[in-house]
This record gives sequence, structure tokens and C-alpha cells, in this order.
Amino acid sequence: MDNTNALIAAAWAIILGGAGGALTEIGPWYRQLRKPPWQPPDWLFGPAWTVILGLAGWSFYIGLTQAPSPAARAGVCALFGANFVLHFLWSPLFFKWKRPDWALAENVLLWLSVVGLMVVLPRLAGNSFAGWLNVPYFIWVSFAFVLNWKIVQLNRPFGREASAR
Repeated sequence: MDNTNALIAAAWAIILGGAGGALTEIGPWYRQLRKPPWQPPDWLFGPAWTVILGLAGWSFYIGLTQAPSPAARAGVCALFGANFVLHFLWSPLFFKWKRPDWALAENVLLWLSVVGLMVVLPRLAGNSFAGWLNVPYFIWVSFAFVLNWKIVQLNRPFGREASAR
């Protein structure tokens, strides 16, 4: 069962990392957005997400292997399933649909799902280390929220209002 758990956790991290990279278009629209001077360089995002999702995947593995009951294991899967969907949605909202304002609203839900990985996961798995592994994810998503908010503030409106200009 440990090999299956490792494959599930690794697939979760690899698919999220790959999808995030594939759905992130650093093209003319993005380059024309006004951004705060404290935004990290574009090249930093890939390595940062690789480390963050690797640590979160490790916490998923711990949760799967140490959950004391089928119900706890189902809870671990629900936490990471919800996080997967919310993490996956951000890039298309921001880059494909060019709606940083919608991505900002969605980021609140993503942030809450990461809080769940830090707070609820340790209770389900009986392992506090599993929660601590998600602290870098929490910090990065918190920073990303502020960055996303600043981009919205500097560039709004988006959508129909922007097309009318």
C-alpha cells in the first residue's frame, strides 16, 4: 500500500506542477500588465512551486500512510482533492481567461484549502509534521494573494469593462 500511496502523492504534485506550468502563458497580455516592483522574477515561480508541491506531496503521502481509519484516509483525500481543484483553477482564471480579479477571489478559497492542509491534515493523520510541510505553501499562496491583489489594483477593470475602453 505504501507504493500506491507514494504514487498517488507524487502524481498529485507532478500533475499540479505540470498543469500550472502548461496553463501559465507569459505572453504579451501578461507582459503589458502593470506589476509592483517587488514581484519576483518570472524564472523563480517554477522552482518555488516545485519545492512547495514536493513538500505538499510528501505531506499527502504521510496523510495517506498514517491515517488511522478509512474515514480519516477519505478525509485526507478530500482535503487534497479540494486543494487540487482550487490550485488547478487559478492559472486558467488569471492567464487563459485574463481575469486576475476572478483569480484573486479564487485565491481566497485556495488559501483556505492550504490552511486545511496545515490544520486538519495533522488531526486526520495523527502527525503534526504533515501539517508543517505545508507552511511554505501557505506562505507562498499568501504572498501570491497580495501580489494578485496589487496586479488587480494596478490594472482594473477586467472583462467587459476593459473591452469597452
